[in-house]
Amino acid sequence: ATLVITRETTVWRAHKGFNASHSLGLITFGVLYGYLALARPQVLAESVFLLALGLGVHLAYVVLARRYFFSVPLRGAALAGLLYATGWLLLTSAA
Repeated sequence: ATLVITRETTVWRAHKGFNASHSLGLITFGVLYGYLALARPQVLAESVFLLALGLGVHLAYVVLARRYFFSVPLRGAALAGLLYATGWLLLTSAA
């Protein structure tokens, strides 16, 4: 039997929608920051706001992975955040 939330949806459908929307957010973040890093690095280099926002997103995913997921996503999120912070340090030290 399926657990019904409302007449329009079930727990299973809500779960799939939640995962799809959050995956889309991760993909959009990666594409946007990847594009900026490769095609417009000066935009990132000149914007402390964008750099801090990116680091904040990475740290949020580390916290979420620690709290709700298993060790593989946690290690991936931590590594991504560490590499991002290292890139930021290298960028600011080169300037």
